[in-house]
Amino acid sequence: MYCNQCEQTAKGVACTNVGVCGKNEEVAGLEDLLTHAVQGLCIVADAGRKVNVVDNAIDIFVCEAIFACLTNVDFDPIRFEDLIRKTVVLREELKAKVEAAGGTIDSTAAALTFTPADSLGDLEEQGAALNFISTLDANEDLQSLKQITLYGMRGLAAYAEHAAILGQEDDEVYAFVHRAMAALTTELGLEDLVALALKTGEVNIKAMELLDAGNTGTYGHPIPTEVPLGHRPNKCILVTGHDLKDIAMLLEQTEGKGIDIYTHGEMLPCHGYPELKKYDHFYGHFGTAWQNQQKEMPEFPGAILFTTNCIQKPKDSYKDNVFTTGLVGWPDVKHVETGDNGNKDFSAVIGKALALPGFTDDVDNDTVMVGFARNAVLGVADKIIEAVKSKAIRHFFLVGGCDGAKPGRNYYTDMAEQIPEDCIILTLACGKFRFFDKKLGDIGGIPRLLDVGQCNDAYSAIQIAVALAGAFECDVNDLPLSFILSWYEQKAVVILLSLFSLGIKDIRLGPSLPAFITPNVLNVLVENFNVMPVGETAADDLKAILG
Repeated sequence: MYCNQCEQTAKGVACTNVGVCGKNEEVAGLEDLLTHAVQGLCIVADAGRKVNVVDNAIDIFVCEAIFACLTNVDFDPIRFEDLIRKTVVLREELKAKVEAAGGTIDSTAAALTFTPADSLGDLEEQGAALNFISTLDANEDLQSLKQITLYGMRGLAAYAEHAAILGQEDDEVYAFVHRAMAALTTELGLEDLVALALKTGEVNIKAMELLDAGNTGTYGHPIPTEVPLGHRPNKCILVTGHDLKDIAMLLEQTEGKGIDIYTHGEMLPCHGYPELKKYDHFYGHFGTAWQNQQKEMPEFPGAILFTTNCIQKPKDSYKDNVFTTGLVGWPDVKHVETGDNGNKDFSAVIGKALALPGFTDDVDNDTVMVGFARNAVLGVADKIIEAVKSKAIRHFFLVGGCDGAKPGRNYYTDMAEQIPEDCIILTLACGKFRFFDKKLGDIGGIPRLLDVGQCNDAYSAIQIAVALAGAFECDVNDLPLSFILSWYEQKAVVILLSLFSLGIKDIRLGPSLPAFITPNVLNVLVENFNVMPVGETAADDLKAILG
């Protein structure tokens, strides 16, 4: 096992025995084997496009398979076995169609002829023997750049898959996914690999735009909404992850059944969407800090539904109450399948919630505000612009990204608390749970803490920055705006690549820099974008930023 794709990788180098995320050596090898198999399928799909052989079902499957290898998505060996075998079947079927259309597949990559072993145990041995990361390139700097693109692709695939669920697709995205995954099997120089990484970020902006269109087109544009952090007496279901369609279906199926729906983690922003918040039983948010957000799932007296990723394996003490959807999988955890019509039947989840005690008391833990996506913020742009011109607002800080359990992330809490009162804080993704319940006041009626949404709502944050730059007739880099980002997994990697593709500079990244970036590659990023690690203290960085 050799995995260094997340920020919490062991000793800041790599997990070699068991993942900090909880995945074992067998699953790690199967993930590598699936990635290898997908590269073969992408080589064929890329060749097919040159002779107009395009299969949308394969396009979607490729994104799902790549997404399955993202940190904290799937820990179930059986599900990986199914994905690996299906990948090879699709590769061979597509290869026949490409050749029948007169196409040629000019590649000698081993992924193109990979044959899966007959048993799961033998597949696990194949994965271990593959030694996937070290075979990307013999040169450590070129290997590093290939890893950056590969991990960025996992984030891109996640957003493309989420968008497709809501009917938003763009063939340009799929074509790039095939081309990039195929390119990682070839010999490329430093300049070409840097360009490929930046192109990954550029295409990801399109994927996030598609997902934004799917979310807002289906559920409306988020509006500022007050969300309770306590609970009330009733049966209950807790929903974690990212998937808006899942929670929408669950809300519809639980209406009138005496069950309250609570969000957890990155589902918090769902409360701001008009078509979701219209349900009276969509009540509040449960879990406020990392210990209650990811590292240790809190005890909950109802059923728990896991969608997408960003949660570690459930404890045995409550595993019987857990259900998963989509790509999420653990051994012996019940999975809600998607029907042929794209819908899901949550009756088993509902039945479990009705059988459990639920909350029996009424607890008021105050509230938080969500719903400050681009429409809400730009709706008061005139007030913001005037406040900047009058110097009522001195500076904007985007403080957000992933959360994690490793020491050092208290930096982001310190940053939010120490940012001066004449500054606005934009936040998004689960990194906000370090400070999302802080009462930071307002500037002329504009809240100082604005929750833009989930990690994919980086698209909204970018649109806000671009609009402000347009209003002040300057470049985004010339705005009184600083990016203070935390990262944990691969969606954060691709968002960083997206910011680089836009030419955004002076980003502070932490709590530590990626282990897969070599010193030489880091120098390239520093020279071109002045990316830098967060400082020893928030106070030091604030002094450097504000003077």
